Amino acid sequence: MKSKKFNRISAITMALLLSVAAGGCSTETNGNSGNSATTQSAITTAPTGTAEPTNETSAVETDAEVEAGAEAAVQTASDLFTDRDLAQTADLAAATSLTLESGKDVTLTNEGVYVLSGEAENTTVVVEAAEDAKVQIVLDGVRITNEDAPAIYVKAGDKAFVTTTDSESYMEVSGTYTADGETNLDAVIFSRSDITLNGTGALEIAAPTGNGISSKDDVKITGGEYTIQSSADGLEANDAILIHDGSITIDSGKDALHSENDEDASLGQIIIEGGALTLSAADDGIRANSLVQIDGGTVNIENSEEGIEANYIRVNNGQITLYAKNDGMNAAQKIDSEVAIEVNGGTLDLSIGSGDTDAFDSNGNIYINGGTINVDASSAFDFDGTGQLNGGNVTVNGQTVTEMTASRGGGRGGRR
Repeated sequence: MKSKKFNRISAITMALLLSVAAGGCSTETNGNSGNSATTQSAITTAPTGTAEPTNETSAVETDAEVEAGAEAAVQTASDLFTDRDLAQTADLAAATSLTLESGKDVTLTNEGVYVLSGEAENTTVVVEAAEDAKVQIVLDGVRITNEDAPAIYVKAGDKAFVTTTDSESYMEVSGTYTADGETNLDAVIFSRSDITLNGTGALEIAAPTGNGISSKDDVKITGGEYTIQSSADGLEANDAILIHDGSITIDSGKDALHSENDEDASLGQIIIEGGALTLSAADDGIRANSLVQIDGGTVNIENSEEGIEANYIRVNNGQITLYAKNDGMNAAQKIDSEVAIEVNGGTLDLSIGSGDTDAFDSNGNIYINGGTINVDASSAFDFDGTGQLNGGNVTVNGQTVTEMTASRGGGRGGRR
């Protein structure tokens, strides 16, 4: 993993693509099939630890680091995404076209754009490029079904893009993953670098034995349609999951979205600016180590143990509908920073299972500064610190609420 602390994008726009020319090919043995593999090489903030709430819903940072939890500034697209992240079509002027073949891995060693097509079994597209290289993989109606290896493995390089054309692609890994040395491969798309998914087409991922998409750095989604079924996490990233747009449907055996960094507790962030998310999870719908921030879009958590969990949860805008068997939004101490739930805007509709459960549960503070909130739960608010209802329209079990009190029992609860 890169030694970074979630450094964000500067004001300088990244160049779209260097002019490249197709290079030579070599062959290597695919351990899964014993066949030769083709290697293509192209030459070419909010509260600061006090109980004071904030009504700020926008801020601009450039080269500053994004701090965790209560110190996390509200981000905008210009902070989090480059122009190339947001472009939904690739520059194909100097692209290399490749047709996949069963039993033959494709290794991309140079920066460039690669257009993939075809159907293949036991084939991995490996990115193994220089540490400053940006590699863009364009999926033009690809189908990959593997037994023990990722469909796409970003092993080395600065950043990878996976871009769908106006087509449908499918990827599946059906069996137990084979590790790459000390790297535990556990996802259909596995990246050791930043990875951005965008485009105008659809990608379906089946992960019956692992995660759908995993990155040791950031996972960004800015466009396209994604359907993920996974036995583990749907989207997983060590540093951050950043969503600008796109249609994302996830049915997961663990968390639908999960971001956590064991080496740097200030990382592990999930920021949603837009898009349409439909999530079903055996565990949490959205779980981050430090910060979950929702600035827009539609988030529908159809089923979960806990809907959204992080050290700090901030909702500035958007349409959020969730059902949770336990807590709807849970702020729990995970890092050395303020623990809180902060709602500044948006529409929230929370339906919570009966029992010892809460719609909003914070081991620290709760700030409701705006928005429209509808709660159907045994307990609406539970907090160990300060609870402030400073604005917004809050309805609990059909009754308008004008002050916040930590309570237990007495509600209807459960799904309507």
